[in-house]
Amino acid sequence: MTIGDISPKKERKSRRSKHVVDEKAPLLPKRQDEAGGYDEFNGASFTGAVFNLSTTIVGAGIMALPATMKVLGLILGIAMIVFMAFLTDASIEFLLRFSRAGKSTSYGGLMGNAFGKYGRIFLQVCVLVNNIGVLIVYMIIIGDVLSGTSSSGVHHAGVLEGWFGEHWWNGRTFVLIVTTLGIFSPLACFKRIDSLRFTSALSVALAVVFLVITVGIAIIKLISGTVMMPRLLPDVTDLTSFWKLFTVVPVLVTAYICHYNVHSIDNELEDSTQIRPVVRTALALCSTVYIMTSFFGFLLFGDATMDDVLANFDTNLGIPYSSLLNDAVRVSYAAHLMLVFPIVFYPLRLNMDGLLFPYSRPLAQSNTRFACITAGLIAVIFLGANFIPSIWDAFQFTGATAAVCLGFIFPAAVTLRNHHFIATKKDKMLALFMIVLAVFSNAVAIYSDAYALFKKNSGAGPRA
Repeated sequence: MTIGDISPKKERKSRRSKHVVDEKAPLLPKRQDEAGGYDEFNGASFTGAVFNLSTTIVGAGIMALPATMKVLGLILGIAMIVFMAFLTDASIEFLLRFSRAGKSTSYGGLMGNAFGKYGRIFLQVCVLVNNIGVLIVYMIIIGDVLSGTSSSGVHHAGVLEGWFGEHWWNGRTFVLIVTTLGIFSPLACFKRIDSLRFTSALSVALAVVFLVITVGIAIIKLISGTVMMPRLLPDVTDLTSFWKLFTVVPVLVTAYICHYNVHSIDNELEDSTQIRPVVRTALALCSTVYIMTSFFGFLLFGDATMDDVLANFDTNLGIPYSSLLNDAVRVSYAAHLMLVFPIVFYPLRLNMDGLLFPYSRPLAQSNTRFACITAGLIAVIFLGANFIPSIWDAFQFTGATAAVCLGFIFPAAVTLRNHHFIATKKDKMLALFMIVLAVFSNAVAIYSDAYALFKKNSGAGPRA
């Protein structure tokens, strides 16, 4: 028996049955009641959908947020986190509203409806660039945390090396091979995103573990009087310090990017009318985690807060059991990224299939295609993380561009295109604001990355 035969799903089935699949929009998945392999699936729950979307949002970016407080101050920094949550909610609302109007069940289908084949292909390429880059960075971070790194010229011992000493089996490549075969590959083999709801819940819990440890340490140091009062407002003394305020914009703009998974989660919901509450609940949950992490991270480390706050947990915290707490933070963070991996991988595989096989039957119905694309993408990510030294630098440029396109430029462009004539004047003004913000953010990110790269290379020149 398939999902379409289950009586409680009649209302959902009738809504989906009105949808005509456009063969020119290959990312439009057919109804799940037509996709073999979904037998006895009664739809995803509200809680599972919230955890999956929250895990999509909370990736590695959480570690960069405390540093934004150092630049903006607590008041402006927290205000910006809340503002970006509302703006992200508005951009996702655009996606869902225009998807409903055009009966599109995927992001690619929506772009295909609005801008034709090339709009859909551009969306697919952006998802590929963004998600491959993100997953390679995740794998690099996991390798750094567990096995250590010497990329800066100074060796930083990994957790495993610190516990057991230096051995072949806790070397970077071997650890990542075991992680890839033992964790990434099995989790990447699920054909429904709802199957990842438990790992997503655990991933969110691990992010909360990091938060609880940070809060606990900050409170202990606050009681002992070793914590300074954090800066509430930005310290602007000249033009240079003023321009420095804008360097944190890319971090904040990309903090909530999850748009490439919204349709997949919506398609599997038991009650598709719940997608808006799911989005808002996930954004509220992530905003709370972001605000508390930013506040207590900056409170704990003050002006010594590094761009990646995880690096602050590589030093003596000045409290009992400092080393144990440092390891707990680093291990929980590495485990968190391992569980985020399959959630980000899911839309990557879907879009790669749509790009390579636009007119084939749904991916879930072809085990051969599913296995080949999964294995191929995991191999590319593994090789990129291990054997291409400058790949992180490359993705700093392409990743920033692709992320703002997915999160704001594409939803705003669909709204301005107004293919179904449902956009209001307020919608168009907000869409224009999103595009301006995204373009500005991307320009700042590219300039900052290029400047940092140039400075690093020029600094390395004389030593060589």
